[in-house]
Amino acid sequence: MADTPSMTGKNVLVTGGTGSFGKKFAEIMLRDYHPKKLIVFSRDELKQHEMRVNGFDHQSLRYFIGDVRDRDRLRRAMNGVDIVVHAAALKQVPACEYNPIEAISTNINGAKNVVDAALDAGVHKVLALSTDKAVNPINLYGATKLVAEKLFVQANAYSGTGPTRFSCVRYGNVVGSRGSVIPLFLGQRRNGKVTITDPQMTRFWITLDQGVHFVIRCLESMHGGEVFVPKIPSMRVADLAEAVAPGREIELIGIRPGEKLHEALISEDEVRSTVEVNGMYVIRPTHPWWQVQNWTEGKPLLDGFRYTSNTNPEWLTVGELRGLID
Repeated sequence: MADTPSMTGKNVLVTGGTGSFGKKFAEIMLRDYHPKKLIVFSRDELKQHEMRVNGFDHQSLRYFIGDVRDRDRLRRAMNGVDIVVHAAALKQVPACEYNPIEAISTNINGAKNVVDAALDAGVHKVLALSTDKAVNPINLYGATKLVAEKLFVQANAYSGTGPTRFSCVRYGNVVGSRGSVIPLFLGQRRNGKVTITDPQMTRFWITLDQGVHFVIRCLESMHGGEVFVPKIPSMRVADLAEAVAPGREIELIGIRPGEKLHEALISEDEVRSTVEVNGMYVIRPTHPWWQVQNWTEGKPLLDGFRYTSNTNPEWLTVGELRGLID
């Protein structure tokens, strides 16, 4: 729990609130931060019902059916809200490739609607979740999240002297989240064969608990306009397969369309505006209209610095990953 839980007694809304992140966020917020209201905004009434009957039936919780594609519904949901965490997205790479307009409608137009609704409602802080795939994107999902990042950073210009501030959090693959490779490997190990795309492929990894605590930390420290990046470990996909399904036959299936061999969390061009602060990196806004000289206490990064999953100095061992998924 943070030393100064600034969200205590506040009205907080999370879009995509029935997803893996949303449920863990609700759990930690209700347990440690005691918001006055925590609004779960999502489009699936069945998932909201299942969330409620599976223990999320707190007096501070409000279940709000709506889609981020619907700006008017977002405006209604944000009435009186102090803090918004935007976690709703279409994030499956193959699904976004096959349904590009749907990905754009949710990930880009939905981001715009969150910005507009937050400005209209006078929300104080808005933090959007992004991904390493937004850095030098080669697939549509990453491209939509890059645009969403730009929308949230630039939205501070629309706020002007108003109270609303926008920032982003960018991190890597989440251990055990819906759609991640770990549940796939867990299923495949029962059949005795695990499929991997390339034995040299690497990825950044973070647990749900770590991701939520990082988001809360960033909410409490954000000035507006930053992109926050946690320091997190990497792991080779081949080692990941051995951790989850030891001794199983490995079948190489090749890199799929839209996949990279290695991911990046900070691009080479962003290094110049990035500082290192207490276990994280902060990519500061650089536009000339930006008046707030924030994060002056941070340590600038050296020229030539690369934060990619294959050059990362921190690596998960097989044993450490097993400890995370057990």
